[in-house]
Amino acid sequence: MRPVFEFLAAQPVLTVFLLVGLGSALGRVRIAGISLGAIGVLFGAMGLTAWGVSTGVAIELPALIGDMGLVLFAFCVGLIAGPSFGHALRTAYPLLLVVTGVLVLAAAVAFFLGRAMGVSVLTIAGTFAGAVTNTPALAATGGSPEATVGYASAYVFGVIGPMLAIGLALRHRTDEAGEAVPLVDKAVRIDTTARPTAGELSTRYGGRITFSRLRPKGGGDMATVGPETELPPGGVVNVIGPQDAVDAVADELGHASSLDIVQDRTNLEYHRMILSNPKLAGRPLASLGLRERFGATIPRVRRGDVDIVATGALVLQQGDRLQVVGPRAAMPQLAELIGDSERGISDINPVALALGIAAGIGIGLIQVPIPGGGTFALGVAAGTLVVGLILGRIRRIGPIVTTLPSTAANVLSELGLLIFLAYAGTKAGSLIISAITSGEILRLLLLGFVITAIVVAGTYLVARHVLRTGGTRLSGVLSGTLTNPALLAFANTRTGYDMRVALAYTLVYPAAMVVKILLAQVLVTL
Repeated sequence: MRPVFEFLAAQPVLTVFLLVGLGSALGRVRIAGISLGAIGVLFGAMGLTAWGVSTGVAIELPALIGDMGLVLFAFCVGLIAGPSFGHALRTAYPLLLVVTGVLVLAAAVAFFLGRAMGVSVLTIAGTFAGAVTNTPALAATGGSPEATVGYASAYVFGVIGPMLAIGLALRHRTDEAGEAVPLVDKAVRIDTTARPTAGELSTRYGGRITFSRLRPKGGGDMATVGPETELPPGGVVNVIGPQDAVDAVADELGHASSLDIVQDRTNLEYHRMILSNPKLAGRPLASLGLRERFGATIPRVRRGDVDIVATGALVLQQGDRLQVVGPRAAMPQLAELIGDSERGISDINPVALALGIAAGIGIGLIQVPIPGGGTFALGVAAGTLVVGLILGRIRRIGPIVTTLPSTAANVLSELGLLIFLAYAGTKAGSLIISAITSGEILRLLLLGFVITAIVVAGTYLVARHVLRTGGTRLSGVLSGTLTNPALLAFANTRTGYDMRVALAYTLVYPAAMVVKILLAQVLVTL
């Protein structure tokens, strides 16, 4: 095997893609319904490198490859989390404060306990990242061999511990009301004589419902519904929103109608169109003036795998799939305006991507003086993440779109992560052998166990007994706190994909991700 390892050591580009391919295949192997996912690349690279070292050949990828993967991943994660990060801060700050406090406590205990055990700060930072199953936090340490060994040692219990807590939470499931449910349509016969406007009702129900079509009393041509449209007695209107809100609106207006006005295409058509026109990305839906210009409306938007009620304040993103309702004759013009091109989903927006990453690297390299004569820098991982969060949140600066379609951002972030894991694994492969033979791995396992126990037990106890979070949502909170998609999959399969799990996960995930990365960065500098 020595000639093979010598060949791989001399061909880093071939090696990185070989590791990504074989490691990803390893990550898809399921045991008890759980797979390693992207972490399979890390363990595969460590195993291959350790094997090479045993034959006298060191396989290491150049730092440039690891840095490219790192900044690409961190920046795109910021873009993805940016839109929901601000919303989470505003709407769920008590829960986010709990998660932040627990993570800070775990990091503090990790530092003091680790130093008392004689573990280096780099290894402590990596062990913290592994114990909370957060690869970006490992990236924030620079992916050093010491940190990667700590990460790999603590990762296993970082998955098993939360799984046990999720199982315990789901034993106490109740029928607590959920906030995230699929959107439904209902035709409603209007009995009330109050003549409310669609905008008044939407506001009263917190923007959770909207309307698409209105058929006047006695028949006649249907019309699209705008915020100013009055809902007259005897008419039939199509209401869209979560089941509970739609039922409440139906009771307020009148009663459910057997008339299927959605399928009536006599004078109104509806199509799914992809927002691929970059000039519209980052703009509120109301600013398009579709009803005034074309007599059309957009009652719902599908972003990723989630349907969203399309209020006028909804900020559009490139790659959104819009349900457009309007006159048949206006559909070609609407398609031209919106773009309706599959290419829009995969547009990587190279201007925003490249300049954003460059700005993040620049910010990460700034040295800030601290008391005592030292300096502190965010580092390229945290710098690109912060810039990504900002650009993902603002979405547009004048005519310039600052973000990427969600599909493109997810693809690029996953590619960057896989490349970085391959690099980090080759750096740590030689050290994992010495960690095992020297007995240091026992200290790392104990340290990782303590960190995971603090995070899991602290989040569980406070969220359940202080914030009174129900078992179903708590399983999502735990998965989001650990920022681990494998845990989300575990909770989903045991709840029948209850939407409350995904809601809680996405609510906690962005804040937990940012806090872990910053804490790992702080640990390295202590």
